[in-house]
Amino acid sequence: MVHLSQGCRHAKRSNSTFRNGLVFSSRPVRVQERIRLRVVEDVANWHGAMRLGFTNVPPEDRSHPLPCMAVPILTDTPGHWAAPVHEAYCQAGSELEFWVSHSGRVYFSNHSGCRHELLRGVDLSRPLWAMIDIYGQTCAIVLLGSKKKARFYTKRSCKSLTSPMSDTDSLISDDSISCLNLEVTTDGGEQMTCVVCMSQEVNVSLHCGHRCLCRTCAGRVFKQFGTCPLCRKSMRWPLGAGPPR
Repeated sequence: MVHLSQGCRHAKRSNSTFRNGLVFSSRPVRVQERIRLRVVEDVANWHGAMRLGFTNVPPEDRSHPLPCMAVPILTDTPGHWAAPVHEAYCQAGSELEFWVSHSGRVYFSNHSGCRHELLRGVDLSRPLWAMIDIYGQTCAIVLLGSKKKARFYTKRSCKSLTSPMSDTDSLISDDSISCLNLEVTTDGGEQMTCVVCMSQEVNVSLHCGHRCLCRTCAGRVFKQFGTCPLCRKSMRWPLGAGPPR
């Protein structure tokens, strides 16, 4: 009942129902990583709106069909945490971001910057995947990327995707270098940490001009995808990296 498009950043639920709108990230998200989204379509003939949260259950481990709603079906089972966002914050055009804190609390904020607590008690001992239930009045959303503040810089995800992905791909993908893979920038915009592994210092310059990969990840990205993870231009042998193994 959900159609994915725009590089699996846009998710639209069928207008014929108020439920069956569950989508998940296909890579784990990090504590304090703020996932940004915009509500692009809503309807007034249902009650309630979008539900946001996190889960310890990897998408690939789920059985099908998926439950018809996150609350209360998934939240009544271990490893799932979600809560509804008030309809007033989910009108078409509204932009939100949500995250889990180091204390296991889930918050969301809107364009005004006001922080609202959704729930508590998230288990941080295991990886977490984002969970969005496109429910009720909320019919369609688009991901705007994510960000995570560090001491001297902000890690941001890619702002756009130009290479096509199939409608069966996951909403947020790590291996495909999608919109929630973070890039690290200083105030001047220079890459500091590899946008793929987010741990090694960048040391490879691509022919498109982007310097965003470590030596190890450059070979893997070239072999699997053949395009720059930032601008999607075709990669030749990464400068200074040598042929991928």
